[in-house]
Amino acid sequence: MSKRLSQKYKIDRRMGENIWGRPKSPVNRREYGPGQHGQRRKGKMSDFGTQLRAKQKLKGYYGNISEKQFRRIYSEATRLRGDTSENLIGLLEARLDAIVYRAKFVPTVFAARQFINHGHVLVNGRRVNIASYRCKVGDQIEVREKSKQMILVLEAIDLAERDVPDYIVADHSKMTATFNRVPQLADVPYPVMMEPNLVVEFYSR
Repeated sequence: MSKRLSQKYKIDRRMGENIWGRPKSPVNRREYGPGQHGQRRKGKMSDFGTQLRAKQKLKGYYGNISEKQFRRIYSEATRLRGDTSENLIGLLEARLDAIVYRAKFVPTVFAARQFINHGHVLVNGRRVNIASYRCKVGDQIEVREKSKQMILVLEAIDLAERDVPDYIVADHSKMTATFNRVPQLADVPYPVMMEPNLVVEFYSR
């Protein structure tokens, strides 16, 4: 079970945004922060605070990435050619748990990690149980035959709150998905605005 499952909506409350676009988010009812001082008027945030918030929001969106892992992904993004902020998004979206979530095989990114860890996913016909596995363009992700009739999977496919983005080609009749291309920030269907450029500024201090 993923380590943040019982606390995921605390991230929403802390950020003051429904970062996964889920209808059950407490932010839909309470737009202020948690705690007894959550409704106090907030002063202007410093540049550092803005950058930190952007980093925490992006990292929190992917559910289970530790600070050490996230910093390692950022470091890899800086070594690639091109815009670092776009590279960062591309690396995050190439993770197996992100693709399983985007393909609508599971309802949440938290469920994606658990689903993979329990051995329900194949990559190019081989079982992979590491959620952070980096997929390559052209890789085929498939739900294992014995897992295709799981209620979790069938319900996720019918969710109307999000669609499969065009950089993933999903065939829900066969429970397969192909990582078609590495997306850019504009391609990724984030429910809220993500600012990877501020994440780059945060780590570049």
